[in-house]
Amino acid sequence: MDKLTHYQNIIKQILTEYQRISSQVPNVDVDEELIFDDERSQYLWLVVGWKEGRRVKGITIYVRIKNNKIYIEEDWTEEGIATDLLREGVPQSDIVLAFHSPEKRQYTEFAIL
Repeated sequence: MDKLTHYQNIIKQILTEYQRISSQVPNVDVDEELIFDDERSQYLWLVVGWKEGRRVKGITIYVRIKNNKIYIEEDWTEEGIATDLLREGVPQSDIVLAFHSPEKRQYTEFAIL
């Protein structure tokens, strides 16, 4: 299996598990959606709906693969998806914390670009 397909499968597995755990405490009017786009290597976990008469919408996790690296564009989970990627054997050098500016990434243990 090539690196791209391997990373795509890992990301989908992790996001599917996150959603499975989160759905154990359902919110009737708020849907959690997974969007997997293998052609463009983009993966989203988002919420959309209504709560107490107010619109709820937001991205929980947005990850994309670019230049054979995993770019974490958005991550509102407690531990962070990077932790699970590392557990699955993805090297730090292939993970970019893209929600940090390029100038700040140099102070992380992950890839800059």
